[in-house]
Amino acid sequence: MRIGELADLVGVSTRAIRHYHHLGLLPEPERRANGYRAYGLRDAVALARLRRLAELGLGLEEVGDVLADDSGRELHEVLAELDADLARQEEEIRARRARLAALRRQAEEHGGLPAEGPVSDELAALFGEMARTAAARPGPEPATAATEREVLALLESVDGGDSGSRVADLLGQASGTPEAMARAYEVYGLLDALASAAPDDPRVAQAARALAACIPDAVVAGLSGQHWERAAAAGAEADGGFLAAYYAHFAPAQAAAVRGALRLVAERAR
Repeated sequence: MRIGELADLVGVSTRAIRHYHHLGLLPEPERRANGYRAYGLRDAVALARLRRLAELGLGLEEVGDVLADDSGRELHEVLAELDADLARQEEEIRARRARLAALRRQAEEHGGLPAEGPVSDELAALFGEMARTAAARPGPEPATAATEREVLALLESVDGGDSGSRVADLLGQASGTPEAMARAYEVYGLLDALASAAPDDPRVAQAARALAACIPDAVVAGLSGQHWERAAAAGAEADGGFLAAYYAHFAPAQAAAVRGALRLVAERAR
């Protein structure tokens, strides 16, 4: 093959091939009597491998290190690895397209994507029910309702979706009736009322009891008693991480109510 034929076969420019020769990434082939480079199958494989590595985001120096490791290997080994790379790329594309299809379906079913960002179907359904409940209530939506959606979306994103989707499914079952969702919004209202209150305000205990009562038994049983106790312990957020970020969302009295609710739930989980 001539350089133009090789470029067309692999899908790169002749200029790129010459650049790779200049950098030593692609060995110079033998030249014919007329001075033209004569490329063979191994050259095409090496160039395809080089292109694939560059598409994966490797710098040219890193590409050179990988290609150096390829030298001396049998052609069928290099071909097998290149085929495996392409198979992984195909799988990534399929997964991304499936995720995109799910997001498009959510947007069509719910009139747009949640403000918290792309979420699972379970969370999207729960958030849609929350939106309908909030729209049927007088006044603006309680701020703590938005906080709960943010926390669930965070849980889903940081653990690959398992916890967030599982909890969302359980919460969706527990608040599957308008009455149950209305009770949840009553709790959100109680928590909002504590935004400027002191942590020893008598309403803190009332909000804690109401919040604990809204957490379904299935959710309580889904986590160990030790989990709930750690989350409720004084200073649990002192070491940073998720709990620190979670409690930071709340005013002091609201955090006290949440902590009190978690203590009540820990007792139920024992």
